[in-house]
Amino acid sequence: MKNAEVFGEKNTNRRDLEDETTNGRWGGDKRRGGGVRDRRHVRFDQNSSCSCRNCDGTPSLWRIVCFDVENCSSPTSTMDVFNRNINFDALFKFSHISASTQQHLKKVYASFALCMFLAAAGAYLNVVTQLVQFGLLTGLGALGLMIWLMATPHSRETEEKRLAILAGFALLTGVNLGPLLEMCIAINPSIIPTAFLGTAVIFSCFSLSALFAKRRAYLYLGGVLFSGLFLMLLFSLINIFLGSTWLFTANLYIGLMVMCGFVLFDTQLIIEKAENGDKDYIWHCVDLFLDFVNIFRELMVILGMNENKKKKEK
Repeated sequence: MKNAEVFGEKNTNRRDLEDETTNGRWGGDKRRGGGVRDRRHVRFDQNSSCSCRNCDGTPSLWRIVCFDVENCSSPTSTMDVFNRNINFDALFKFSHISASTQQHLKKVYASFALCMFLAAAGAYLNVVTQLVQFGLLTGLGALGLMIWLMATPHSRETEEKRLAILAGFALLTGVNLGPLLEMCIAINPSIIPTAFLGTAVIFSCFSLSALFAKRRAYLYLGGVLFSGLFLMLLFSLINIFLGSTWLFTANLYIGLMVMCGFVLFDTQLIIEKAENGDKDYIWHCVDLFLDFVNIFRELMVILGMNENKKKKEK
């Protein structure tokens, strides 16, 4: 097969070549007035690389047309995008966060993973084995451990003690989720994995957004988020007397949005505290753990309500 055909050769149909190579438009560099300047160098290549001067020599898998003799600036110049080298390590480099803070964040998320495991164990003890009940007492116990943890100063001497308190807090938090989990199982067991997966996706996305954003970019949300918490409390108190389903549902969705915002706010606040010397990774882990648990609660209740509506409609 020929590597090149010149427009001036015999048995060459100019209209066919024009339609095939330029989609019905007569080629040329429009910046230079359009049209082909030198037909002897206009060719079309099917198998080999372009032979015009100053070409990069990249082999072409598709038929190309060279229009400019000097620069070989074809609008359909070849580019093998699949051979580009992509540095995936650069995706996880946070140049705006110091190395010490990055090490601190690793400890925070390692403690967070431990809390998630213990909370799952506590939920299993409550729902499956029925060994631990008393939802109100476990809730009060978790609150007491959190206050104890907050009152214990962070130091090397108290680190093991505070980790033990954190473990007990996470375990009792999981146990306290038992009644809500049992309600979801009674409605539809698929609600729990769906809510957990949704919570994991939401938490991961908002955490990465906070980590990749500039420092202090989302700290302004603090006032708005705490105002949202106050409104949620106010609506809950009002709804005790009204008993409105609409107000309860609105409060759920507001709570979900507020908790998503707290993931952004708390992550950047942890970074800022660590940059200023606060290396209490145990308490910082509590902030993120509570955000995750609250999003999980909101999603379970919302999915449970929607599933009940579907059953009633049937």
